[in-house]
Amino acid sequence: MAKYHLYWRLNESRVPADAKERGGSWGIFMAMIKKDMESGVLKDWGAFTSEGEGYCIVEGTNVEIMKMTEKYVPYVFFEIKPVSSVAEVNELIAQLTG
Repeated sequence: MAKYHLYWRLNESRVPADAKERGGSWGIFMAMIKKDMESGVLKDWGAFTSEGEGYCIVEGTNVEIMKMTEKYVPYVFFEIKPVSSVAEVNELIAQLTG
């Protein structure tokens, strides 16, 4: 199973100016995150304090990750990086060193 590090950032043009509406939006956002964690695709999630940004660690196929992130569009932007395991890096080193 492939692992990815996702950096996420809220689309500020979609964030309500009214605090009560903003709180409601965060509640919906957190419910979606909880559901993704329960499904097993989302392994870890965090928000950077007062920045409207954060990270998550996900595992799955490329299609599973696309399906998960697409649920958050257009409210969240993602930057996605594949993560190599220790075994994968050691395999690379073995190939490089012959």
